[in-house]
Amino acid sequence: MELIIDRLSRQFQSKIAVDRVSLRLTPGVTGLLGPNGAGKTTLMRLVCGILKPTAGSVAFDGADVSTEEYRAQLGYLPQDFGYYPDFTGLDFLLYMAALKGLDKATARRRSLELLDTVGLGDMAKKKVKTYSGGMRQRLGIAQALLNEPKLLILDEPTAGLDPKERVRFRDLIATLGRDSVVLLSTHIVSDVEHIAGRVLIMKAGQIVHDGAWDRHEDLEKFYLAQFGGEEDDG
Repeated sequence: MELIIDRLSRQFQSKIAVDRVSLRLTPGVTGLLGPNGAGKTTLMRLVCGILKPTAGSVAFDGADVSTEEYRAQLGYLPQDFGYYPDFTGLDFLLYMAALKGLDKATARRRSLELLDTVGLGDMAKKKVKTYSGGMRQRLGIAQALLNEPKLLILDEPTAGLDPKERVRFRDLIATLGRDSVVLLSTHIVSDVEHIAGRVLIMKAGQIVHDGAWDRHEDLEKFYLAQFGGEEDDG
């Protein structure tokens, strides 16, 4: 099981947002850090097939990013995911499951399981517009897991969660990383520090660090040392 990103680039007019990035990701959690405008979200959208690259390629287990075979193995939580406010939480997951091609019985079983997993079982029949920001984020995490993806792309998955909820989802993501390729972008360095076996640091469209860090060193200090104190705004 392997995600192969080969010399991937994306240019917007005169700006190169992703600049010849090559990576091989295997099962486990890989954290992606970088200052605002580094190209993290653009890279994730390219990996999910939402954007077309200017150059380069993305493939998972030999399936190109443009194929249905690739999409069937993909789970994605964007930084701002869309939802229908008048849908209940359960209806929203059933709708998303239908889009992902799950049959009705599987869709209902997975939706109910995941609502419990993310702590929304008692909110299943409440309209999404009544959810708090943290609840909506948990619903977004649930929809990303509906098809039991082998490739999971998470853009700011713990945004809007309180510290207790963040710990809960760090544990969930760590568990998913045992059998899936997980790429996690966040501005909360401690999320990466606790669960990522591999850390990517991105700046100006390029990967400037790829690997572990000295576990005796605080990751936030390590990260800030790469940028001379620049903040990671996502």
